[in-house]
Amino acid sequence: MIAEMQIHTIARQMLEKHGLQAIAEAAQNAIACESKGETEEAREWRHIEDAMKMMRGPHQS
Repeated sequence: MIAEMQIHTIARQMLEKHGLQAIAEAAQNAIACESKGETEEAREWRHIEDAMKMMRGPHQS
């Protein structure tokens, strides 16, 4: 299991490197893990995805 601090570090690095596309990439990674039965890894990718969504902030209209 990845520590909370590492989750946020990974999320920040992914956002810096890939922009908002990183959120979709994390979701795709989670789906791929789920399809292979890798539930813990999928849970970590979902956690990274959620962290990136929080860093992105609220939607603007």
